[in-house]
Amino acid sequence: MAITDILSAKDIESALSSCQADDSFNYKSFFSMVGLSSKTPDQIKKVFGILDQDKSGFIEEEELQLFLKNFSSSARALTSAETKAFMAAGDTDGDGKIGVEEFQSLVKA
Repeated sequence: MAITDILSAKDIESALSSCQADDSFNYKSFFSMVGLSSKTPDQIKKVFGILDQDKSGFIEEEELQLFLKNFSSSARALTSAETKAFMAAGDTDGDGKIGVEEFQSLVKA
């Protein structure tokens, strides 16, 4: 499944262009711009499955750093500060990774 099966290419392009500069990524505005925050829990779960590159059932820090590249191969990697802030926001149980329920809560936050 491609991410464009769930999200529109136009919305993805717009969301990515809003955070091209280092340290300009904001997960709340990104989720809103890309249209993810208005999707159903099942659709959010499908996007999580795409982001979970190693299919471990979790998004670890390395996968989170490459978050934007899941939307476009030409997108930049998140900076270390952005990755740590994103992880801190999503990892509500403190295990160092984001599970599907945590991701759904993060998207809807």
